Amino acid sequence: MAKIFCVANQKGGVGKTTTTVNLAAGLAKLGQRVLMVDLDPQGNATMGSGVDKRSLAMSVYEVLVDGVPVRQAAVLAEKCGYHVVGANRELAGAEIELVQLPQREMRLKNALAEVEGDYDFVLIDCPPSLSMLTLNGLCAAHGVVVPMQCEYFALEGVTDLVHTIKQVHANLNPDLQIIGLLRVMFDPRTTLQQQVSEQLKSHFGDKVFNTVIPRNVRLAEAPSYGLPGVVFDPSAKGSQAFVAFAQEMVDRVQSMDSQVNKTNKANKAKNAANAG
Repeated sequence: MAKIFCVANQKGGVGKTTTTVNLAAGLAKLGQRVLMVDLDPQGNATMGSGVDKRSLAMSVYEVLVDGVPVRQAAVLAEKCGYHVVGANRELAGAEIELVQLPQREMRLKNALAEVEGDYDFVLIDCPPSLSMLTLNGLCAAHGVVVPMQCEYFALEGVTDLVHTIKQVHANLNPDLQIIGLLRVMFDPRTTLQQQVSEQLKSHFGDKVFNTVIPRNVRLAEAPSYGLPGVVFDPSAKGSQAFVAFAQEMVDRVQSMDSQVNKTNKANKAKNAANAG
């Protein structure tokens, strides 16, 4: 069964797409079967995976609005090693069309249910606003990965996102939780960033990933070549950090599964004892 994660932050320009494509490439390098779903009409995650959004036969728009199966819409990003359900400008119109459709918040969840045995990880790149598209991502996901810069305005954005996640958890998706916060574009020479980083750890504890993604020129250059940094320059510090992050994600998922199994066993034993 695939683990489905949204990469989301209501603040723009925090490296959501960079995180999504590099995590996907990092997981693929570790031998994981990965599907990346681009929910942003700009299609940057699609182009950043080496897939031309202008020549897509089918995109996430057809999946959400027309009910096209994910297997038909997914294409292999050959150099990256993962599959992509891409996005293009058509997706901008989906906001209006989805409002009139049945189960409008659950369209992506229902579509992904058909391929949950085909992948180990499904990563969803969300737009930087709380839209019907983002809501589809949050309703489909088991958890949210939050990339953020260590700046004070970023803390405010995380507070807003946590509130949104709580609302979706309460009303639409009881499985939804924050998997972790990823510190990106980090410069350890800046005192302010160190201070915000410490605040994050003291407030969110083990929800903050151990891996830190440094500010890195090669990661910034990679999209212009239509590749994640992990593929474009595997030796760059930023690329190595994302592979380390991918390993941390695999470990965290295994730990979560182990905890769920323990809880289930304990509940079964308790029920058996009560029945006896």
